[in-house]
Amino acid sequence: MTTAPGTPLLIACALGIERLALRSGDRRGAPGPVTVLRTGMGPEAAASATTRVLGEAPARDTAVIASGFCAGLLSGMHPGDLIVAEETRGGGGTTACVGIEVLAKALAAALPGRTVHTGPLTGSDHVVRGHEQAELRDTGAIAVDMESAATLWSAVRTGSRPVAAVRVVVDAPEHELVSIGTVRGGISAFRVLRAVLPAFYEWHRSLLLPRR
Repeated sequence: MTTAPGTPLLIACALGIERLALRSGDRRGAPGPVTVLRTGMGPEAAASATTRVLGEAPARDTAVIASGFCAGLLSGMHPGDLIVAEETRGGGGTTACVGIEVLAKALAAALPGRTVHTGPLTGSDHVVRGHEQAELRDTGAIAVDMESAATLWSAVRTGSRPVAAVRVVVDAPEHELVSIGTVRGGISAFRVLRAVLPAFYEWHRSLLLPRR
């Protein structure tokens, strides 16, 4: 899927703290206009906000990245690890992501020393704990959040466009949010989220290249 030069990029997140991290990152080098949209929490809010923005005529060719924090599902994951979704899974169905390899490579270059995981990212309408995380892991998903699946599903419903999802792990099987390491892990994830923009721009730029 190829986009035209100057095509806008929409980065969608749910929380104010996520928007703060993304807006305070390095904004230089974008190949087109960039908007960071705070959708609000949950799949319904994400779907509504995404549909509203992308349904407007000037936004119909916009590329979309769903981003923010997530819960990692795999043993050995740590706060600050990066998730690049191969696909998102939610109530609307499965949405395939574009340019996974480009994103993963660009994130590894932008954040040396951070682990980048690729695989299915699943959606939920609530914060997932304990046995629910294990059940989602058994489906093959590597991470879960509440908005990415709804965001990308809504984005492709409004028109043919490249979509992706990149999340930063803030909660993992051995590093739950309720643990004593919560604050430290949260700060680590915030710093990582601030540093992802150059990789997003590299992905966006790669969409301008002709596909064979």
